[in-house]
Amino acid sequence: MCSILDIDLDFFNLHDNPGQRLDDLLQWAKRPPDLIVEKHHKVLRHWDRLIKKFNLPQPTYILHVDEHHDMMDEKKTPNIGNVMCHAMRKWPMCRVHWLVDEAIDSPEMWLSDDAWSLVAPRFSMGSKRPRREWPRPDIVSVCTSPEFVSLPLQELLMERIRQFGARASVAK
Repeated sequence: MCSILDIDLDFFNLHDNPGQRLDDLLQWAKRPPDLIVEKHHKVLRHWDRLIKKFNLPQPTYILHVDEHHDMMDEKKTPNIGNVMCHAMRKWPMCRVHWLVDEAIDSPEMWLSDDAWSLVAPRFSMGSKRPRREWPRPDIVSVCTSPEFVSLPLQELLMERIRQFGARASVAK
């Protein structure tokens, strides 16, 4: 079993206390981020690298902390709007929980009926992380999404990540 905590900083745009919310996630994870990227779809190849480096099995859980579900199309090439589709296609046993306080839409409206029927049983969403069976992460990734996050908020959150002991630098 392998679990990934995938945090996009745009998740914190609407929070009254974004620094505390990020701290809560990292404290639950009990580990600093292993990876920081600017564009969300870049995590895919880095997750592969970290899975090999840590000698982990294929991911079975991804806690996707994001303002967006990132399942907006079925294109063959990964992009910022479809990274979760690619993860779920690559790892057919992987469950994804989209941690979101107020969902702006649903992946069901973006995906074909066939694509949705393949991922829907493994996809959930809500404002709280699943408690019972959801394991702490083996990998923590952060996406800075500079086009969706104001510079002051990004600086605040990145400072919190540094204080937590992040050893990761922004990967290309």
